[in-house]
Amino acid sequence: MIEKQQKIQSEEKAVLVGLIQKEQTDTQVQEYLDELSFLAETAGAIAVKRYTQKMERPDSKTFVGKGKLEEIKQYVLSKGIDIAIFDDELTGSQISNIEKELGIPTIDRSDLILDIFARRARTAQARVQVELAQYQYLLPRLKGMWKHLERQGGGIGTRGPGETEIETDRRIVKDKISLLRKRLLEIDRQSFTQRKERGEFIRVSLVGYTNVGKSTLMTVLSKSDVFAENKLFATLDTTTRKVVFENTPFLLSDTVGFIRKLPHHLIESFKSTLDEVREADILLHVVDISHPQHEDQIGTVNKTLQELKAFEKPTLTIFNKMDQYEKNNFDPWLEEEVKVEILRELKEKWENITEGNCVFVSATEKRNLDALREKILHKVRELYEIRYPYRTLHY
Repeated sequence: MIEKQQKIQSEEKAVLVGLIQKEQTDTQVQEYLDELSFLAETAGAIAVKRYTQKMERPDSKTFVGKGKLEEIKQYVLSKGIDIAIFDDELTGSQISNIEKELGIPTIDRSDLILDIFARRARTAQARVQVELAQYQYLLPRLKGMWKHLERQGGGIGTRGPGETEIETDRRIVKDKISLLRKRLLEIDRQSFTQRKERGEFIRVSLVGYTNVGKSTLMTVLSKSDVFAENKLFATLDTTTRKVVFENTPFLLSDTVGFIRKLPHHLIESFKSTLDEVREADILLHVVDISHPQHEDQIGTVNKTLQELKAFEKPTLTIFNKMDQYEKNNFDPWLEEEVKVEILRELKEKWENITEGNCVFVSATEKRNLDALREKILHKVRELYEIRYPYRTLHY
């Protein structure tokens, strides 16, 4: 029977593999591999080498061409590589064929993300969600993974043990998926009841790409300890705190970070956690302004919000890590007037795009947090007045 053990062990050496397909540039694919490298590091592996190949579409058997796979194989053998990680989803037969050729475990981006989620799941809800996503990922790949056990030949009486085993495994996995869905429904009902019991408070949710500083902002705004670290998906479970600004109370939630190519079955499994986003009254979209691809990340988050039907909610964009932005973009010899002009143009650009619904801060240095609190407070009070016009709020 299949096992869902952790795919990556600490300090394993990994090679990363990506395809440059049509409408993609080499630079874009290198950016994707940068993120894949960070994902591998988060899971405990060390990415020591990258391989890319220009192809119109992936090879149906080995994803990359035979020549490229041979090149990877020689490097794997000479450098003692432990695992190969591909940036796009692989089929079961592709995984089987690549592993047979390279002689090392092979996983794709989705499997790597699931591995990280499995390590970071703390609550019962997160563990069930991750386990469900793992089985949903595994189900369509069972046949390819069992291929090496099937007996050659065909006809009556030649059905191999692999074929019997795969039918057994498929039934077990389907039963497990059904059981996990039922368990998740029970947990969802409890979560829904808890959300209902929170009363008539305005709900504010922090959203954004993974590792942009949401949890750090949550800590600063709510004055409570929330787990945060410089790794992807530090937060899986939704954390909600009651916050009071100038006698005006509201609920502030921190949610799981989004990422490019987030596996569809993972979004499906985590829909209940993302209900916090769907049911929020106001979204605080946190952006790492220091990241070279922050505009792409904004696009990824907006696309995910559209999928969740939460894109039209009142949103305040928080450009975080301004201290890091200045370190990355300002040379020591740059004149102060030039720095001021660069920052003015940056702020003017985003104020036009967001129609004034943005603020620039550094959560770690606690810079410009008063302006952030004022903007949040203004949005919260506006909503209270619309929703409860006949109630007197004490502020």
